[in-house]
Amino acid sequence: MPETKKRTWYEDESFWKTFESTMFNQERLDAAGEEVDKIVKLLAPEKDAKILDLCCGIGRHSLELARRGYQVVGVDLTEEYLAKARRQAESEGLTVQFVRSDMRRFCQIESFDAVINMFTAFGYFEQPADNKRVLANIRCSLRKGGTLILDTIGKEILARIFQERDWHEQDGRIFLREHKMKQNWSWAENRWIMFENGKVREFRFGHRIYSGVEMMDMLNECGFRSVSIYGDLEGADYDHNAKRLVVIARK
Repeated sequence: MPETKKRTWYEDESFWKTFESTMFNQERLDAAGEEVDKIVKLLAPEKDAKILDLCCGIGRHSLELARRGYQVVGVDLTEEYLAKARRQAESEGLTVQFVRSDMRRFCQIESFDAVINMFTAFGYFEQPADNKRVLANIRCSLRKGGTLILDTIGKEILARIFQERDWHEQDGRIFLREHKMKQNWSWAENRWIMFENGKVREFRFGHRIYSGVEMMDMLNECGFRSVSIYGDLEGADYDHNAKRLVVIARK
């Protein structure tokens, strides 16, 4: 019998289903409008701009952008999330194209005025070349003069707030998280455990972490002509007070 290829964590629908309520809690859902306000201010897109939401999840930013009249394509690998986003779009009468695809493969040549990649949805791949391929695909998909906004957790920020173990309780469930840094502080290994109704579920996954300089160098190598790094979506300096690593890169 042929061998069955083992799925990686980001291909595991059960992982995303288990932690959906944690990743997309009501606070994060409520914040989508304000976040899109800031995204639009940074991008200053034309009214008919076409925007790609890469790794769109359940579509909280895609839907909000569509409500404001933009042409939106949302791409994600998790079918259950996409189905939920499609149902919401249909219920509101919004036109959004939701596509299931691996971000290493999705590329629509010179199709978008802007690309957004939010909520630390970059660095999933252990091989640095795969993460670089994602950026190359984004650049290829942007029209001339198009802009990328990438929002992630920077290495400098993670070092400042790092906790090896933490836990929280939500809706009667208990979540335990363990984190270890490997490969000279470039790879985070994570172990998440959930206790619910006497049942235990455990997942392990990794994530590649980049500093501000590393992100800038990689984007320059991919051919972006202008790259700026900020500490939040309001354009604060990327310094010791930075909350996020926010990249603005133009083709």
